[in-house]
Amino acid sequence: MSSAPLHQRIRGDIENRIRSGDWPPGHRVPFETELMAQYGCARMTVSKADIQSAILARGETYAFRLLSSHVRSAARGNADERELAAGGKLLALEGVHDAGGRPFALERRLISLKTAPGAATADFSAAPPGAWLLEHVAWTEAESRISAVNADAEVAALLDLDEGVACLVVDRRTWRAGEHVTRVRQVFPGEAYDLVARFGPGA
Repeated sequence: MSSAPLHQRIRGDIENRIRSGDWPPGHRVPFETELMAQYGCARMTVSKADIQSAILARGETYAFRLLSSHVRSAARGNADERELAAGGKLLALEGVHDAGGRPFALERRLISLKTAPGAATADFSAAPPGAWLLEHVAWTEAESRISAVNADAEVAALLDLDEGVACLVVDRRTWRAGEHVTRVRQVFPGEAYDLVARFGPGA
């Protein structure tokens, strides 16, 4: 049996089915509840699917382009960054996730090197930052905020969009056993991404 973490095996199984043609483009990837039942695991394990898996599920090729990477201190006067750094340094990353050879999402991320020191020397051309963190510093708590913005000139250039086009923004921060791990902002072209939620009458 594979020694890889369960969330990696789930992601690998999904990718293998897509690449083999067992799940052709347009095939519905199982819902979280179905994967939970299949693998006998908690929702948090299943929900560790990253952008890479989402793109492959669409039947498209995936690539991550790291645009910049540098270590720095928390910005003076920025309480959120000081909290994330926790007295250490931050790794600041900017990159673009590509789907089918076109920009799919712009990612700007800060990683606490106190919590994840290995990130400073990680090869993010081999694995995107989110996937690397799941493998090496898996979170135990996460908070996401979703909003909409119009692309400014810089974002429009990086995502190959017209300036002012509507974009979906996901701001996420994660913790591991109470320690801050990362804060990331991902910007998606509005036409390339949608969110679907199904609710029941319960709490």
